[in-house]
Amino acid sequence: MYKHFFKRFFDFCISLVALIIVSPIIIVVAIWLHFANKGAGAWFLQERPGKDGKIFKVIKFKTMTDERGPDGELLSNAERLTKVGRFVRAASLDELPQLINVVKGDMALIGPRPLLTWFLPLYDETQMRRHEVRPGITGWAQVNGRNTVTYGEKFKYDVWYVDHLTMGLDIKILWMTVMNVIKRKDIGNGLQNEVDDLGWGERKKEAEKLFEDNYRNK
Repeated sequence: MYKHFFKRFFDFCISLVALIIVSPIIIVVAIWLHFANKGAGAWFLQERPGKDGKIFKVIKFKTMTDERGPDGELLSNAERLTKVGRFVRAASLDELPQLINVVKGDMALIGPRPLLTWFLPLYDETQMRRHEVRPGITGWAQVNGRNTVTYGEKFKYDVWYVDHLTMGLDIKILWMTVMNVIKRKDIGNGLQNEVDDLGWGERKKEAEKLFEDNYRNK
């Protein structure tokens, strides 16, 4: 009953109340980022796969400028990440706008983190099971290493969560998330990336084409 009914009910109620409470923080951070980003704006929408692989647009704070080099190409992430953006990421404030996605029903408070859409064609049957539930703002993989664990480990954590989802586990993950934020555990410097032990980065272009051909209109 919790997995199929009460989880969504609790997600909606808790995220709506939380959104009202933190709305002043969201407004302040948005204004702060607007000026730090040199007019590039404070928000952006990014496509991510949700439950059953359905594509939705996640709401995120924009922590980088749109500055380009003489060749017209975007500068590196390190060069475009502002001091304000670095702080917002380090304090995990960049996750706050996703409460709107939870209220809408695109996401849950707890669940596998929604990754980029081009990952979809690369999942094997077991890894794809992470999409049997709504993606979350935080999850079992995030409280067990966040970006310090490999993709392979992360997917194992995600599938384990799907198989063991209970109210007790969600409460445990929520508590561990709060403690990790307070202790700044596994936060990194704001530029850390997942450990690509599967070599998927090398297959990005191939995967992007497969996504457009096979998943875009799903």
